[in-house]
Amino acid sequence: MTTISLTPEAPAALNKRSVADLLAPLDEMVRRTSVQVDTKTGFFEDDGQTCVVPRYRFTGPTGGLEHLKVGIFAGIHGDEPESIQGLIQFARLLEQRPDLAKGYTLFLYPVCNPTGYEDGTRESRRGVDLNREFWKNSFEPEVQFLETELLSNGFNGLIALHGDRDSQGVYGYASGSILNQNLLEPALTAAEKIIPRDLSPVIDGFPARNGILRKGFDGILRAPSRLRPRPFEIIFEAPQAASHYAQVSVFAVALRAILVEYQKFLSYAANI
Repeated sequence: MTTISLTPEAPAALNKRSVADLLAPLDEMVRRTSVQVDTKTGFFEDDGQTCVVPRYRFTGPTGGLEHLKVGIFAGIHGDEPESIQGLIQFARLLEQRPDLAKGYTLFLYPVCNPTGYEDGTRESRRGVDLNREFWKNSFEPEVQFLETELLSNGFNGLIALHGDRDSQGVYGYASGSILNQNLLEPALTAAEKIIPRDLSPVIDGFPARNGILRKGFDGILRAPSRLRPRPFEIIFEAPQAASHYAQVSVFAVALRAILVEYQKFLSYAANI
C-alpha cells in the first residue's frame, strides 16, 4: 500500500471554508485503513495561496479480471458542498465494506473547485464556471489537472455529482450510449427512496424523460473525445432544496447502485 499524505494548505482566510478541514476524514481514513488507498494532489497558486485539487485512489478486492477504473468527481461547483460530503460518506462506506468495490479501482476527486468551495461560490475565485471549460484549451489550472487525469488513467467510467438549486427532485444526465441510461436508472430508483425523482418534461433547459436527460451543456467534465473504448458517463443531480442529510445520503446511495449495476452488466455480457 502506498500512502502519500496531502500537503497542508495555507491557513484559510477569515470567513472562508477550509478544504483541509473538509478532507480531514478522508486523510484519517488513508492513515488508518487496512485497504489499499493512496492519494495524489494537483497544486496551483492563487493570489499567493497554494491550492490543491486532491485525488484519492481506492483499490477494491480483486474480482477475477483486470480492475475497472472509475473516476468519481464532486465539488466542481463550489456551492454544492453536499456532493463532496456524499462522496466522503461513500468513501467511509468503502472502508467498512471494501467488497462493494470488488474488481474496481476508484479514483475519487472530492473537491474539483477548491477556491469555489472556500468562497461558497459556483465559480472558481477567478469567476470561471469550471464545468464549461473542458477540452477547450482552458488555462484554468483545475481543469488542466483534471484533463491530465482523464487522459492518463483511461477510465472505464466517469460519475459526476452535482446539486441543483432549481430542481425539486433527483435526476441525471446519461447522454450517448444506452449503457449510460441503464446505469443511471438504478441509481435514480435507489435515490428516490430518500428524495423523489424529478419527473418534469424539461429539466435544466433540456428535454427529460423519467428524470433522465440525454443532452447537456458544452464544456462539461467528460472523457476526451478520442478515448476508445468510450467509458460510461453519468451525471447525478440532487436538489439543493432537500435537507443536507438527504442530499448527502442520495449521492452515496446512487454511487453504490451504479457500481453494482455495472458489475452486473459486465457479468451478463461475459456470458453472452
